[in-house]
Amino acid sequence: MRTEPHRQLTGALTDVRNLGILAHVDAGKTTVTERILYATGTTHKRGEVHDGTTITDFDSQERDRGITIFAAAVSCTWAGHRINLIDTPGHVDFADEVERSLRVLDGAIAVFDAVAGVEPQSESVWRQADRHAVPRIAFVNKLDRAGADLDTAVASIRERLHTIPLVVQLPIGREEQFGGVVDLLRMRALVWADGRDTYEEGEVPDELREEARRRRRLLEEAVAELHPAALEEFCARSELSERTLSAALRDLTRTGEGVVVLCGSAYRNRGVEPLLEAVVAYLPSPLDVPPVRGTLGDAVQERAADPAAPFAALAFKVNATATGRLTYLRVYSGTVRKGETVLDVGARRSERIGRILRVQADRHVDVDTAVAGDIVAVIGPKAARAGATLCAPDAPLVLEPPTVADPVVSVAVEARRSTDTERLMAALVRLVEEDPSLAVRTDSETGQTVLSGMGELHLEVAVEKIRRAHGLDVRVGRPQVAYRETVARGVSGLVYRHVKQDGGAGQFAHVVIDVEPWAGEEGPGAVEFVFRSAVVGGRVPQEYVRAVEAGCRDALVEGPIGGHPVTGVRVTLTDGATHPKDSSEMAFRTAGRFALREALRASAMVLLEPVVELTATVPDDAVGGVLGDLAARRGRVSGSTARAGAAVITATVPLAELFGYATRLRSRTQGRGTFTTRATGYAPAPVAVSGANPVR
Repeated sequence: MRTEPHRQLTGALTDVRNLGILAHVDAGKTTVTERILYATGTTHKRGEVHDGTTITDFDSQERDRGITIFAAAVSCTWAGHRINLIDTPGHVDFADEVERSLRVLDGAIAVFDAVAGVEPQSESVWRQADRHAVPRIAFVNKLDRAGADLDTAVASIRERLHTIPLVVQLPIGREEQFGGVVDLLRMRALVWADGRDTYEEGEVPDELREEARRRRRLLEEAVAELHPAALEEFCARSELSERTLSAALRDLTRTGEGVVVLCGSAYRNRGVEPLLEAVVAYLPSPLDVPPVRGTLGDAVQERAADPAAPFAALAFKVNATATGRLTYLRVYSGTVRKGETVLDVGARRSERIGRILRVQADRHVDVDTAVAGDIVAVIGPKAARAGATLCAPDAPLVLEPPTVADPVVSVAVEARRSTDTERLMAALVRLVEEDPSLAVRTDSETGQTVLSGMGELHLEVAVEKIRRAHGLDVRVGRPQVAYRETVARGVSGLVYRHVKQDGGAGQFAHVVIDVEPWAGEEGPGAVEFVFRSAVVGGRVPQEYVRAVEAGCRDALVEGPIGGHPVTGVRVTLTDGATHPKDSSEMAFRTAGRFALREALRASAMVLLEPVVELTATVPDDAVGGVLGDLAARRGRVSGSTARAGAAVITATVPLAELFGYATRLRSRTQGRGTFTTRATGYAPAPVAVSGANPVR
């Protein structure tokens, strides 16, 4: 399946691929991206993460820390195809960047470490891609490392991701001797000689010929089980042709029934060209994915990926620089030209597109137009936020925005000099514009400015960005986690009458409610609030029922234990009464608010705290100390496995106990221990954790 990398671009939508690179921290996402840019001729020198010379990790903090923090878009061409590529972060604190990227992608490359296989954050981003129905191919990276094994990595893909891996390559050589792959579709050897950037094609080595035939047979059988046309040919001929196998792999990739698995070593530039060929062959173009769906009022509309259709695009990232705002768009339909006016539907304001830029990370190339299927950046819109829909003024449409997770960690921030307070607030506003997973508020009790985010590193990066980009000296308080409150035992038949008479029209509302705990499948606090009405006989009109629900939502903002938001509650309106003149929606909303507050005070309440799944890799001789430290942090160890002189410990730990854990783990393991976390929801917390009153 060798394609010609220098074929001329046609401009057809069938030749466009919008894809992302997904993986766990240090699996090699950025290196894969850099090698793709090098192989396609976009760059003429290979960027290295350890040297700080990568194109996509261009931010100074990314280069200092050696990790991807911000999703970076690049564009390149291969075999006559335009590939718009987004390199996403792998750290759990920046999962919201991945979420926004997946919302606008048509396909993805999932990168796995050949030694570690599927790691916790690999699993998380895979689930995110599942939610967005993004087709994927897998690339098992770092086959040149000691302990690397393709079969073990593939087994972890099957077991942990619950998908069917379709392995299309066989490695030639192991670990340091890894030098190429056998293409199982064409039964040809692809070998990268030392010092060469491209592979040489030849016969399968004699010592691998039998194994290659066996694996080709396993691939054919796996595909035939999943694909009707392949099964028909397999039954008739007892084998599959290259053409049938390739077409079936394309179909299975796009439906998500299987995942094509390739392998290589991006750092040594081995396996990148076949990966690009697989991207072109198997991942979908904008025409292969369903038309985007949007709403206009209550009506649902579809817009096909057609340059002649009305313009509609989704803003998925905003970069507020000192010289202006860059708004990154995925164009779903129509065409937009430089200088045109578009409508920001959510803000209900017109915006002028001053410039359209083809993105190369922090470098840009001006273009005159962007059409359906393009991922570009524009200069001009002044108020568009991530998640905003930009469309033709005469054909408005609202596209579903990316979901934004609730922040779980907060710190108090203040300028060391009082004269810098206004500059700090302006910097925080710009920060929240760029990253919707950050939130800024003023604490009503202390008057402090509180910055909230997805984790300790997330907040650390945000504060450092303020210091570097704005030259502000900022003082930061100790991180605090976002607690929740929930009902352990509710109350039934609570009666509340709201009567107010102060001249003129009065207010009257009578409600009777039941309150009970309501947990989703994901555990405590997973379902925020459920409301239902069991009123019969029209004793409470429907518009007043909605007002009662709105009042209940108002009451959930502050719980009775410590003023934290209340979650995991079901409220049932069982009865009520109205007054012919004094009843109103406002009266019933007020009654709903005070009734639920009173019911919560009468209920047995439980404090919830955010918990994470921690996976620590530590030397064998440090396991005891690490386990003891986790126990002191209220961690519950769920598993421990041995791996080449090290132990991999999995535990569920309260997020509040993990502040400063990186330093503690390094000191206990002489710098050899590493850990990652993955948010898993909320769990009951000891009352003493937040200094709350005892649970009744």
